[in-house]
Amino acid sequence: TMPKEPAVLHQNILDTTAAVLACGVDPKKCLLFRQSLVPEHAELAWILGCITNVPRLLRLPQWKMKRASQNNEGTVGLLTYPVLQAADILLYKSTHVPVGEDQVLHLELAQDIAQHFNKKYGEFFPVPKAILSEL
Repeated sequence: TMPKEPAVLHQNILDTTAAVLACGVDPKKCLLFRQSLVPEHAELAWILGCITNVPRLLRLPQWKMKRASQNNEGTVGLLTYPVLQAADILLYKSTHVPVGEDQVLHLELAQDIAQHFNKKYGEFFPVPKAILSEL
């Protein structure tokens, strides 16, 4: 949600990919892709954003904390980022999502969005459940 120099962003993508591979993820057994090259993520985020109300997003603690660190001038991208996260989860009809404690509220938003969408348009998205990591 913060502007980045294109060269830095490109290097971050390469570094993240290298870290994922170094952790033992086997590209012969799983699919690795760059989310930004899959337009359906942004398209679904737009659709879900059209059924998500702003007061619900304003209550998220991450919004409040980041906005405060940006002199109370949070961006639309920052506000709607949790909807993009929901789209990332729901696009693949995920049933379970590994999350840390700090992301539970964002997963709850994804659950609420899925339920709202299903109620309005018929059963389409599974309501994803959290898999909490143990530290």
